[in-house]
Amino acid sequence: MDYAKESLKKHYEWHGKLEITPKMPITNKTELSLAYTPGVARPCIEIREDPGKVWELTGRWNTVAVVTDGTAILGLGDIGPEAGMPVMEGKAALFKTFGGVDAIPLCVRSKEVDDIVNTVALLAGSFGGINLEDISAPRCFEIERKLKERCDIPVFHDDQHGTAIVVLAAMLNALKFTNRKLENISVVTSGAGAAGIAIVKLLMKLGLKDVVMCDRHGAIYKGRDNLNKEKQEMAELSNLQMKKGTIADVIRGADVFIGVSAPGIISENMVRGMAPKPILFPMANPTPEIMPDIAIAAGAAIVGTGRSDFANQVNNVLAFPGVFRGALDVRASTINDDMNKAAAYALAGLIDDSELKADYIIPGVFDPRIKDAVSGAVAEAARKTGVARKPAN
Repeated sequence: MDYAKESLKKHYEWHGKLEITPKMPITNKTELSLAYTPGVARPCIEIREDPGKVWELTGRWNTVAVVTDGTAILGLGDIGPEAGMPVMEGKAALFKTFGGVDAIPLCVRSKEVDDIVNTVALLAGSFGGINLEDISAPRCFEIERKLKERCDIPVFHDDQHGTAIVVLAAMLNALKFTNRKLENISVVTSGAGAAGIAIVKLLMKLGLKDVVMCDRHGAIYKGRDNLNKEKQEMAELSNLQMKKGTIADVIRGADVFIGVSAPGIISENMVRGMAPKPILFPMANPTPEIMPDIAIAAGAAIVGTGRSDFANQVNNVLAFPGVFRGALDVRASTINDDMNKAAAYALAGLIDDSELKADYIIPGVFDPRIKDAVSGAVAEAARKTGVARKPAN
């Protein structure tokens, strides 16, 4: 199937992928009076007297805003907020399908950090959570940080944390399958934007010590020119051996490669120069840093990509619906690292040791166990870390 051609045809037919459907009928005066005036005044007064009742008397408890400024839409780049709307609608459809969460796209007509922050913060009273989506780095880091400071609901940049959760889950099982430990391996990454930095930070919090991050200019190290604030921070934390050069230089002998960058930048010879039976996660979409068959022919033990037509799809939809489901269920005030780690371990744990194979280290997107496993783990982590605000039943 020509997915691009067929998708365009379907979008013309659908006129949008979302609609609002009332939970109750309005077919007579009694139903109208209960749903709207005069009856609706009573729940309004109830919320005025106790604002916390909004979670029980409205749909805020299950509603998430999907926010973008259109600057980093899929692999298309800065195409604007309106052009990003089909992706945001698609994201909302995934929220509902895989997490039972109602999601509303908010496409903001500004690239100014404070404009976006102020807009979302002022609207936060309508939502139970904020999902930031397809906002370019490094602005996305500042937007998330400022929104977390201003909002009393979870703010989650999926390009960062959703990606990191799924990579961690895949990594846990890949290491188990190849009899490695996170604290003993060497990792090289390509891509030092939102996803790349979040992945490395989460892995390091779990024990990874030896990691070299690369951007288009090569290895990132302390004192290198052309580093923004976020890359400077990562230069302080990673590449403690101060390796320099291109990715071809620093990938020699590495156990693991993680790519969130550009197509075709990893060659067969580069894989051959890695440690025996290396693990590769080339996740550039739609064309990965190296195609799986080429990597396997060069000696890779495990390969995971972002594509659904290859084994071991490392896809954010495995994480964000369940993460928000769990956070909303306990009315969490934030989504913290412990909740992200819990989500990753829950995902990884869905595959029993006896089931692990080179082409099955992470559950498939349509595995029906994912939502309950991830949401339950996230909710429990929220309770343990003190950010859950809904009393236990």
